Amino acid sequence: MPADGYLDYLELPARDVAAMKKFYAAAFGWSFVDYGPDYVEFDAHGRKGGFNAERKSVSSGGALVVLYANDLDAMEAKVSAAGGDVTEHHSFPGGRRFHFRDPSGNEIAVWSDK
Repeated sequence: MPADGYLDYLELPARDVAAMKKFYAAAFGWSFVDYGPDYVEFDAHGRKGGFNAERKSVSSGGALVVLYANDLDAMEAKVSAAGGDVTEHHSFPGGRRFHFRDPSGNEIAVWSDK
């Protein structure tokens, strides 16, 4: 049984569930289980969450989801090719990262320590 406070699940707003599935499969290789037309669960290499069409609005300034990449430049190319809108780049003492917006407008970051 997980401890209290364990981060168990991540749910993102989805204006278009099909577009979200297509994007995250192409960019990151995630898999999906559909639970009706307005909800899909994703499996991000062992971490689960969902895309919820009932929560269509994306709020600015909310929590930032950060993904990891072994090769940041290659991952940025995959995100762009899949239709992600890369919005900014950062370098910091432990590595670097970029931010992008997915098809529903959610801001996501990808970082690498290499």
